[in-house]
Amino acid sequence: QVQLVESGGGLVQPGGSLRLSCAASGIIFRRSTMGWYRQAPGRQRELVAAIGSGGMTNYAYSVKGRFTISRDNAKNTVYLQMNSLKPEDTAVYYCNVGANGIDYWGKGTLVTVSS
Repeated sequence: QVQLVESGGGLVQPGGSLRLSCAASGIIFRRSTMGWYRQAPGRQRELVAAIGSGGMTNYAYSVKGRFTISRDNAKNTVYLQMNSLKPEDTAVYYCNVGANGIDYWGKGTLVTVSS
């Protein structure tokens, strides 16, 4: 079955950096578009960044220039490098993949940006 396992969240001060990882199994990873979403308290889940099988990326306007999504097909892993973090980036971050018409989600990893 499809499994997505996120890691790398934590508490960081404003202006700091974190790198999130998502290890995937049960899919043909190299052919899959992978996405990172986030959900802050009281808000809807939103797309943060996505990367296609060919490496094309897209980002939410709010994170452009600060976040970078990348993938390692040999490790079936997608990353989200987050720099210049702001308090408004505080959220649970989820990994996502679509396979056979179904959306799959990880359990999420909490990122808290606070002094």
